[in-house]
Amino acid sequence: MPIWKRNLFILWVTQVISLMSFGFGIPFIPFYIEELGVNTPEAINLFTGILSTAPAISMAFMAPIWGKLADKYGRKLMILRAMFAAVFVIGGMGLVQNIYALVALRSAQGLFTGTVTAASAFIASNTPKERLSYALGFMASSTFIGYSIGPALGGLVADRFGYRVSFFVGALFMAVGVLLVLLFIKEDPETYGAALKKHKDKHEGKILSSAIVSLLVILFMQRFTRSVFAPYMPLYLKTIHGEDGIATVTGMVNMFVGLATAVAGLSLSRLGDKFKKSKLIVILLGIAFVFSFFVIASGGLIGFMLSYTLLFFILGGIEPMLTSSAAELTSPQNRGTLFGYMGMVGSFGWMVSPMTGAAISVQYGYKAILFILPVLIAFNIAFAIFNHRKQASNM
Repeated sequence: MPIWKRNLFILWVTQVISLMSFGFGIPFIPFYIEELGVNTPEAINLFTGILSTAPAISMAFMAPIWGKLADKYGRKLMILRAMFAAVFVIGGMGLVQNIYALVALRSAQGLFTGTVTAASAFIASNTPKERLSYALGFMASSTFIGYSIGPALGGLVADRFGYRVSFFVGALFMAVGVLLVLLFIKEDPETYGAALKKHKDKHEGKILSSAIVSLLVILFMQRFTRSVFAPYMPLYLKTIHGEDGIATVTGMVNMFVGLATAVAGLSLSRLGDKFKKSKLIVILLGIAFVFSFFVIASGGLIGFMLSYTLLFFILGGIEPMLTSSAAELTSPQNRGTLFGYMGMVGSFGWMVSPMTGAAISVQYGYKAILFILPVLIAFNIAFAIFNHRKQASNM
């Protein structure tokens, strides 16, 4: 088996474990903060937004720095840094005694973790160009499989043993992932460090070309759309299901959404190796626009779960195509820096969306957030069409 494929499979397993670790406790933060003394609906909405935004702000600041360090010292080291830090951050969340300590740890999460960006940079720098869409789509599936299994199991643990125990179990799983990366991942030394000096003509100034910037804008809109409702979904589910077993229900919905997104990463993204990616992105966004209205129209738990899952299946095939397109336009020696910028832009989307959701939910309720989904997707379609036409004119 080629070394790039062996790394891909092993890193896929470690990232399933990594995202599963985060998923054990973090999706239940809106419920956890009530145990920490935040009880009024207004305060719950406010701190849910703050806790969703805090890691995004700090990650937006640090992602380009970690990306540059990855190009200089290696992507494996960055994966180890992110996962090792996550062990302490996730475990610490189970120990906090007040909401402000939890905010501090969520901020630290953004500063020192970022396992997805680190793993994606590794794969993009150690995979043949003609297999990038497949490899990045395959890696994207690990993110969503991990984040679907984590909430499902975490919900069961939380309902039986409490939310604190969910965080402790997540930290334990993350430690297992650290060992797997340390022992089994092998990095090509020609893709970082001294090898970078051989490619000065591909230095940072040429990374942010107009084509890359266009893809970054679409990525920002993607992250905004996919994360605007997520922090408030547990609270919305509580309104349509009730309190009985709500952690388990929330975990199950997250599991279905995550699995659908993972399947999209394994299937839809592979089309990017056969057809023009920019055109496929426009088509998938158009389909997602239609499905967003089914989400709005859904009433009960089953209807919401089915329509929301299908929407995320369609959206899940887009991001691997964006990342592979950007990676193909950048030399392997600079892809750590590229993915640092992508992590920064994605974090800005992650940062803006929860506060937008908080403002809407306070004024109009949780379901009102769903009404901005087709608006966001429509904006993204416009940017995607512009990108497709620009690429077609440059051929």
